[in-house]
Order: sequence, then structure tokens, then C-alpha cells
Amino acid sequence: RLFKLRNCFTGIDSEYEKPEAPELVLKTDSCSVNESIQQLIDLLQEKDIVPVDASYDVKELYVQENKLDLAKADAETLPAVQIGKVDMQWVQVLAEGWATPLNGFMREREFLQCLHFDCLLDGGVINLSVPVVLPVSGADKERLDGVTAMALVYEGRRVAILRNPEFYEHRKEERCARQWGTTCKDHPYIKMVMESGDWLVGGDLQVLDKISWNDGLDQYRLTPTELKQKFKEMNADAVFAFQLRNPVHNGHALLMQDTHKRLIERGYRRPVLLLHPLGGWTKDDDVPLEWRMRQHAAVLDEGVLKPDSTVVAIFPSPMMYAGPTEVQWHCRARMVAGANFYIVGRDPAGMPHPATGKDLYEPSHGAKVLTMAPGLISLEIVPFKVAAYNKVKRAMDFYDPKNHQDFDFISGTRMRNMARDGQNPPEGFMAPKAWKVLVEYYQSLEKVS
Repeated sequence: RLFKLRNCFTGIDSEYEKPEAPELVLKTDSCSVNESIQQLIDLLQEKDIVPVDASYDVKELYVQENKLDLAKADAETLPAVQIGKVDMQWVQVLAEGWATPLNGFMREREFLQCLHFDCLLDGGVINLSVPVVLPVSGADKERLDGVTAMALVYEGRRVAILRNPEFYEHRKEERCARQWGTTCKDHPYIKMVMESGDWLVGGDLQVLDKISWNDGLDQYRLTPTELKQKFKEMNADAVFAFQLRNPVHNGHALLMQDTHKRLIERGYRRPVLLLHPLGGWTKDDDVPLEWRMRQHAAVLDEGVLKPDSTVVAIFPSPMMYAGPTEVQWHCRARMVAGANFYIVGRDPAGMPHPATGKDLYEPSHGAKVLTMAPGLISLEIVPFKVAAYNKVKRAMDFYDPKNHQDFDFISGTRMRNMARDGQNPPEGFMAPKAWKVLVEYYQSLEKVS
């Protein structure tokens, strides 16, 4: 500001010298931001500065249609192993390419990389923080050890083939200590791990048919490839993703609206919101997917979020409640689907400690870890702003500690109690139609009990 530095700033007080042979020219007047970014990534990959795998081309594991009849016939002849619903959800995750570049359930080398480094290391650093594994019993291991392929059977139907299987010990306590930072057997997902098979089997997965659940929600289960196509059709030049396993209140909406506004201010013309509720297994006291989807539809119907710039889809992964470790998986999977901005909330993938009731993870660590996590190169983290009910404005608002007395922090427990009792929340806390859906859900529980 004092102009004591001279000839330091190109184009200001130092002449701009046009490069004679630039390796790349970005024509920002005719190319979108995403197109310019892709051109830069292409160049970096050509120079081996960025590994090709980092671009996350989607790797689907469905059998090609012209080979499907042959694969199905082959599956009928193979020895089989029974899988459960959560296993089937992981089959869907793999089949649709959310866990790109995995070729199937993790082999031991991939499992160890994931468990110790939160990344795959062969072919570049690729963030993959949660084990995508298939537990089997000792009896199944003895029966199937040495086979070249096996069929996976879900509810009596052969759904996939696992080729060149590799069995290795399922060291459950070590896995849980590293993945969750605790071995508390009352943690709902840890409980499932501890009760699962003593062996893991990895291998190359071939999924026979597109997976559907016939629950009236399959139209929302868009694959990464389908989502990318959807964003292209919407002419999106930015995609910001919001992952949630809870109903949307106006505090969430405020954050999404604010992100949209900030992207417009940065020069994006058509930012699109991916509202992406988790659709796999969740613990018993979470609101079921069917009711959450009804509630999200009501939020859009009331115009709290703009339908013409919002895509509502279901993310098929089970919920593990593994805090900062799991939030990397949530973020990275959306990057595979084409998101380039990710909104991270307070205590993502967290829950109360089953024994103490205190936060199992420090609520701010998820966001902090995401800003440092390796392998998330094409995605920007949008940090969560604390929102609470402003009693003066009678609306959800970003918290201002200087006016603490104006704010009411409405906890999830308080919200659930109001819904059970048929009470209305303060005006502006949640869209009325969306609140009505919650009341119907919680009151339906009372009728059942």
C-alpha cells in the first residue's frame, strides 16, 4: 500500500510478458469454470503430476448386457454364500461405482491400506476411509477356500459373482479400534461387526442385475453416472452436495441457501444442490428413509429449496456412525458423482457414546479432518455455520454470540418430543408441511407401542 515494492506484481507495476509457448491456454470467456478445471487436470495427468485415478472416472461393476445371460448361467453352477441386507447394500455401492476404483470387496492389501491410511495407495493416493468388506463364517471359508469363483445369494436369488476370492482373517477388535476409535459393543454398527463372520473375503465382483428394493423409492436411487448426466442436462457449472440422515429443518436450508448465494457471488451461473440423504442401514431410533423422503419432498413443495436447481437422490451406503473417518467416505463418494463442493455439518456421522451419552467424536473434528484429508483434490469443503432459532427474527439464523440471548438452540430430542406431542415448533423453524410429516411419523410410533 505504501508502494515501496517495485516491479513485483505482474500486470500492475510489472509488464505482463506473454509466454512464447504456453502448455495450456484457458479461454475463460468461452469455457465454464468446470471445463477450465478439467482442461487443467487433463494437462496435469499428461505430465504425471496428478495420477489418472484421481479424476474418478466411475467404475461400475454390473455385467455388460451382451454377457449377462452367460454370467447368469455361470452363477447357477457356482458354489454359493448367503449375504444379508447390509452386505447387499455394499454390493449396490460397489456395483454403481461409488467406491471407484475398487473392483469388488476389498482384498487384504486394500483393507490394510484403508484401515491404516484411510486411502488406497496403488496407482496414486485415493481417499477411501471405510472398509468395504464381506464377512463370512469359518464354515463358509472352509467350504469355499480354493474355489475360483462363488455366487452371492440374497433372499434366495443369485445377485453377483465374486471371482478369484481371497480369504483373510477378520480381526474385529483391531478393525473397530481403528475405524471407530472405540470397541464399545453397544455401538450399533460395531455390534454388527462383532456378530459377523470371523473371515473376510475379497475378490472381483460381477453384479448381475441392476439393484432395486421395490419400496417406491427406486426412482431416487440415481447412480454416480446417472447423476453426472442429470447435472449436465441441468447445465450445472457447480454442484454442491449436502449429506444427511435426518429431517431437513430451516437451519439446514439456510446453509444450503447461503452456499448457493456464495457460489453465485463467485461467478457460477448455475449452481445445483445435490440433496443426498443416506439410504442404507441406519440405527433403530433414526427416522426411516421413507419418512425422510416424504419430509424432503414437503420442504421442496413449500419452496424452502428451489426445485429447479435441486436434485434429490438416495445414497445407498449403510450408515456406520464412525465420525471423521466416515465423513471422508461420504464426501469422497459425492466427488465420484460429480460434486465439486461439499457442505459438512456439525458432528458429521457422529452419535452419542452408547455408555456415557456424551459426543462420541468432537463435533468440529469432522469438518477439520475434511480440510486436511488426502485424495479429495477436485472438491472444496464448505464449512458448517452454526444456525439456531432467532427469537427476534422468528426464523433460523446464523448464530451470533454477541446476541446470544436472541437464540434458541432446539435440540433433536426437543424436536422429537414436540412432534410426538403434536405441538408446533416456533414459527420459521421448519416448513409446516414438512413438520406435519414428522408429527405423523412420531405419532405412528405411539400407536404401534
